Amino acid sequence: QVQLVESGGGLVQPGGSLRLSCAASGFTLDSYSIGWFRLAPGKEREGVACISGSDGKTYYTGSTKGRFTISKDHAKNTVYLQIDGFKPEDTASYHCAAGDTCGKVVAGRYDYWGRGTQVTVSS
Repeated sequence: QVQLVESGGGLVQPGGSLRLSCAASGFTLDSYSIGWFRLAPGKEREGVACISGSDGKTYYTGSTKGRFTISKDHAKNTVYLQIDGFKPEDTASYHCAAGDTCGKVVAGRYDYWGRGTQVTVSS
């Protein structure tokens, strides 16, 4: 059974950093690409980053380039999202998802989703 569990969210000050984790089970990370998405109140779900299952290539959407870093640890079967330089507009529920390809980090191309971890940016 494919399962994704996010962790690492919390309250962070503007300019701060967090590392979010996405623990995968039921499959190995070379089988699926893993994307990170965020959902903020009143906004549409936004893809922020993806790491390819086949070759480990990384993709970032325009809004997060330079501040978000996606990586994976095959031994732990976990994907990470490092976020630096938090801005208030980064406040959202962050979700990871598994799909056959990164697919320009479009939500409709992902088959399995985690429940998310909340990140709140506030001073």
